[in-house]
Amino acid sequence: MSEERFGEFVLVRRHGDGHVAELTLDRPKAMNAVSTEMARSIGAACTALGEDRDVRVVVLTSTHERAFCVGADLKERNSFSDAELVRQRPVARGAYSGVLELPVPTVAAVHGFALGGGFELALACDVIVADRTAVVGLPEVSVGVIPGGGGTQLLPRRVGAARAAELIFSARRVEAAEARELGLVDVLVDEGRDREEALALGERIGANSPVGLRAAKRALRLGQGLDLRAGLEVEDAAWRAVAFSGDRAEGVAAFNEKRKPRWPGE
Repeated sequence: MSEERFGEFVLVRRHGDGHVAELTLDRPKAMNAVSTEMARSIGAACTALGEDRDVRVVVLTSTHERAFCVGADLKERNSFSDAELVRQRPVARGAYSGVLELPVPTVAAVHGFALGGGFELALACDVIVADRTAVVGLPEVSVGVIPGGGGTQLLPRRVGAARAAELIFSARRVEAAEARELGLVDVLVDEGRDREEALALGERIGANSPVGLRAAKRALRLGQGLDLRAGLEVEDAAWRAVAFSGDRAEGVAAFNEKRKPRWPGE
């Protein structure tokens, strides 16, 4: 396993053969509250991971025992002038869009508090694995703002417009069992097992074709919100991108020869 640090608060570990990258939020003294510096580091780490063709899946984790991420650093925000807040906005957006726009599958491992921007980082992932200590929510209206890291757009895509409205307008926190029932998280595991289970899922995903994974993610994301006919055209374009690839040839050959594929990744 190799490690690379991005600034003080973000750590990237590459597991095994490097196909599974673990993007770790590592600001435990502040329960991973996202400061300007931390946001910049998340964005930089995502840029590096997105450009690394060896990476097939990214797992987003936390080093804090009682929190995934409690959202924006409100202590820092309280010190900002209006002009400073305006300047900080693109940096903050870069963290959330960095996770959202990763070209490979992403899995969030959530335990404890995942609130506001913290939950938005998880929502930016394709799959959310949570343990039974998880408490999620978008409480921004309770402090006079709105979800600004994608929450107003990502949450209704998960749970529908009316459910998202109820959760955002009420600012309520949702505990793990209800979160799973409502579809706020996807996989519910025993306490303390979120990281282990998310990495195991990452390993299963990472065993598959890197060309296929990127194309499948592209089709899933680009097809959201389109009518069926347009969505099927997106799918067809993604299919054409992989149909004549080395990975497709290797996958078919490995299946017929009853062996594990050795993906060329092209």
